[in-house]
Amino acid sequence: MADKTFHIAMYPWFALGHITPYVHLANKLAENGHKISFFLPAKTLRMVEAFNLHPDLVTFIPIIVPRVEGLPLGAETTNDVPFPLHPLIMTAMDCTEPDIEAYLRELKPHFVFFDFTCWLPTLTRKLGIKSVVYCIISSGTIGYLLSPARKIIERGLTSFDLLEPPKGFPSSSIKLRMYEAQGLAAVTTMDYGSGISFAERHLKSFSDCDAIGFKTCKEIEGPYCEYIGNQFEKPMLYAGPVVPEPPTMVLEERWERLLSNFEAKTLIFCAFGSECVLKKDQFQELVLGLELTGLPFLVALKAPMGAQTIESALPEGFQERVNGTGFIYGGWVPQQLILRHPSVGCFVTHCGSGSLAEAMVNDCQLVLVPHVGDQIINARLMAGDLRIGVEVEKSEKDGLFTKDDVNKAVKALMDCDSELGKEVRANHAKWKEFLLAPGLENYYINDFVMKLNNLV
Repeated sequence: MADKTFHIAMYPWFALGHITPYVHLANKLAENGHKISFFLPAKTLRMVEAFNLHPDLVTFIPIIVPRVEGLPLGAETTNDVPFPLHPLIMTAMDCTEPDIEAYLRELKPHFVFFDFTCWLPTLTRKLGIKSVVYCIISSGTIGYLLSPARKIIERGLTSFDLLEPPKGFPSSSIKLRMYEAQGLAAVTTMDYGSGISFAERHLKSFSDCDAIGFKTCKEIEGPYCEYIGNQFEKPMLYAGPVVPEPPTMVLEERWERLLSNFEAKTLIFCAFGSECVLKKDQFQELVLGLELTGLPFLVALKAPMGAQTIESALPEGFQERVNGTGFIYGGWVPQQLILRHPSVGCFVTHCGSGSLAEAMVNDCQLVLVPHVGDQIINARLMAGDLRIGVEVEKSEKDGLFTKDDVNKAVKALMDCDSELGKEVRANHAKWKEFLLAPGLENYYINDFVMKLNNLV
């Protein structure tokens, strides 16, 4: 690797699922001597400060989120508001451009890494700074939905368009159902802040930047990344797996005591991230499905729509029936630590990229229940391309699942005699070994930095 060290500014989308992976990359780069100036919403600082492993090189710079009409007072990230208000968070982020320009003039970094703020390349070019889209959304999702080959700006995008891949797209397991295509077409073309659609925002970012980076390896997503690089005619940077360092903290005693009650690899852990809120009937089908498995389980979800607490939404008689074996929790849980616990044998996940990355380097098997956006394509890639998970079947008509669908997916993985389970377990073990192989991370980070060096 070149001896030169860089000063890199980072400005990820105001969502914890984007900020956290940027922090992980900041740590990896700082480990190699690079200086990071990390812009983030002021109140979010306390939530990520503990993950800064190199405070001498990684500096968090709090940004005051401007007031935007319709945005609740104090809201800073997508975690603070329901999905329909996410565009207002984006509008507020767009309004920080003067502050970011002032900081960049003062700091004079070599690069700015960003994802949703499509105005940054124009600004950085004016200041003589290189811009890199560091994309947290999977390359399969970006390539499938937003390829220039679709000509979205000229033609628009319909659900029927999304039933087929764009021209030249690599052979893959991505196949959308009509209800999924409808949802993805609506999100992709919706106003996503400041009167700019989600598609326009990303197409502008990818077209105007100096290079595109993904948190992945060639061995896993190479064909999709190369397709995107060719479509946008940009250099492609692979950051590698960017596996978070093992947590230095230990599980709180209450969690350790609970999990230690169960034999190794017998417990089902179910968590759907910080933003997913299920409808009450789907929440009930999910927990009833876990009950049907006959296995112990821990569910950590937000209270479903219309319910004040998660307990009030449980089916009648449920708590009495699962007393001692089924545990429902409505607050935040230390997911990374729980996934590492020897009792956990199965992880029921919404397929957020951060959750999948954490699960792939642990031994728990994956049951996939995608809900929106890139989660859907992530699930197809995991269950289809990599064959390291089983997706819960849903109705072709409305996308709803039943308790029997949940039970069936879990049993397919956890049943020792299941042929599918054997295949998935073997594949998971293979990819875990690959991702944790000594030297893999260093190889990718070194290559990433060398490609940055080529840009300056």
